[in-house]
Amino acid sequence: MKTGYYPEFPVLLVDDEEQVLSSASKVLKSTGINNLLLCQDAQEVMPLLAETEVEAILLDISMPHLPGDVLLTEIRETYPQIPVIIVTASDDIEIAVRCMKAGAFDYMVKAVEPSRLISGLRRAIELRQLSRRYSDLRERMLADEISQPKAFSRIISQNRRMKASFVLVEAVAPTAETVLITGETGSGKELFAEAIHSVSGRRGPLVTVNVAGLDDTMFADTLFGHSRGAYTGANESRKGLAQQAQDGTLFLDEIGDLSSASQIKLLRLLETHEYYALGSDLVRSTSARFVLATQQNLKKQIEAGQFRKDLYYRLQTHEIRIPPLRERKDDLPLLLDHFLDEASRKLSRKKLAVPAELLTLLETYDFPGNVRELRSMIFNAVSRQKEKMLSLKSFREAMGRDNIELPLRSAGDKLEFPEKLPTLREVTEKLIEEALVRARGNQAIAAGLLGLSPQALSKRLSRKRGEPK
Repeated sequence: MKTGYYPEFPVLLVDDEEQVLSSASKVLKSTGINNLLLCQDAQEVMPLLAETEVEAILLDISMPHLPGDVLLTEIRETYPQIPVIIVTASDDIEIAVRCMKAGAFDYMVKAVEPSRLISGLRRAIELRQLSRRYSDLRERMLADEISQPKAFSRIISQNRRMKASFVLVEAVAPTAETVLITGETGSGKELFAEAIHSVSGRRGPLVTVNVAGLDDTMFADTLFGHSRGAYTGANESRKGLAQQAQDGTLFLDEIGDLSSASQIKLLRLLETHEYYALGSDLVRSTSARFVLATQQNLKKQIEAGQFRKDLYYRLQTHEIRIPPLRERKDDLPLLLDHFLDEASRKLSRKKLAVPAELLTLLETYDFPGNVRELRSMIFNAVSRQKEKMLSLKSFREAMGRDNIELPLRSAGDKLEFPEKLPTLREVTEKLIEEALVRARGNQAIAAGLLGLSPQALSKRLSRKRGEPK
């Protein structure tokens, strides 16, 4: 693969007229399709395909020595996976029907509109990449391994769902297609964007912007830039991020907060890779790869009329969902050790000993702020600690369990009882049993879950053990 070129494998242009090849090349390169092979002799196509993998083929019909429709049949018989687009000066319905029956992906008449040519070729490329990607993904899933572990070194995890996400990243990253990353706040969406960029091998930079809170004008100015005099105060022209990320990756975070007008602009950019700088009527193109992220539930936003369906469908093809920390608590030991190392290093402290109860305490918490919240907890605890061992106090405070007299908070779920209601004593016993199970037998932690003091829980357990059977 030629780094920085799109698509991954070259598009083959076959036409006996040099001027046609030159003109088509310029049109394609101007829109970011810059990995091209040119061929003027139809007889050279089959030997070339035997040595070189290509993404798609633009094929002329009227050529000397070997007509395009005959060559089409040979290509489809030997390389059925390669989409072939017929581009010809002949507006003959019979020829068009014959070519489509022979397996042509599309049929276009010269001089075809550049937008029609580009959109048709992009569809062919996406179809080929989709087929290749899922074949690769299936193999990787079966192997259950990643080939570039260094790209994921900042994402601390041993969880199987996270490892499956790594495999998916490796499958989609080498393509030029847009990727949507979804996950709750603090779950690590930006780290996944960095991994996608690293695995992609793109020669351009990773450019990151959080678009939450940007109005339509600011969004357009940020992405597309402006020309001099575009608005009051625009004394100099400025490049937008779409241009700064050329040949690289543009990561847009919190796209679920975009206005409807900005969503339209984003959709056009994703589909055409073209845009207008503010105050300019000159169309520009970008070869940047787009990675987008949101913590919003886009389906619910569509139902509420806050997010466009067409944009969602454009993003839906490659969605990577990051599970929240509460769904991967098997990562807690790794994360705890990692953040303790980081906090000790950055705060210039010796690494503190960890009480045996800490991990059990952390496992009873849902972490609404996810990994970011855990990191803050650990840094806060290390900065406040004066002894050689971490205290549980700061963690309990961060969890809202420092006041043991607080009543239990309802999760809002409806409780269901049998026809005969249990007694208060029976309910209390079951509640204590469940708290002890969740706390792995640790009475102090179980007491915190129940909103009791350890002494109060101990008395209840003593009374229960002392009751006559």
